[in-house]
Amino acid sequence: MARIAGVDLPKDKHGNVGLTYVYGISHSTANKVLDDLKIARNKKVSEWDDEDLTKIRNYVNDNLTVEGSLRSQVQMNIKRLMDIGCYRGIRHRVGLPLNGQKTKNNARTRKGRKKTVANKKKAVK
Repeated sequence: MARIAGVDLPKDKHGNVGLTYVYGISHSTANKVLDDLKIARNKKVSEWDDEDLTKIRNYVNDNLTVEGSLRSQVQMNIKRLMDIGCYRGIRHRVGLPLNGQKTKNNARTRKGRKKTVANKKKAVK
């Protein structure tokens, strides 16, 4: 069982794909890690021996910010934006998109489910 930074890696995947299951490691980072340690990218996770696993674990712990510490760092950055009251912080606080997207029709991921607003009743003559 390959376990890196508290995450169980899938055994049937190639090494460069398996490493991306760790939060904070992208495809390019995974390729860089394997290249720096001279481990074949297409070698499956189940084919890694204990020496390879130890090298990867040590590299990730020493050189990368991953999993819990990265998540807390991201949350602290968002909290800082909200505290200083900048545009992005206000959009985070209100739950709207941050980067200039239109919100009239889309943005359902950020805004949540549609809330229907009733029309005004027509006055009866």
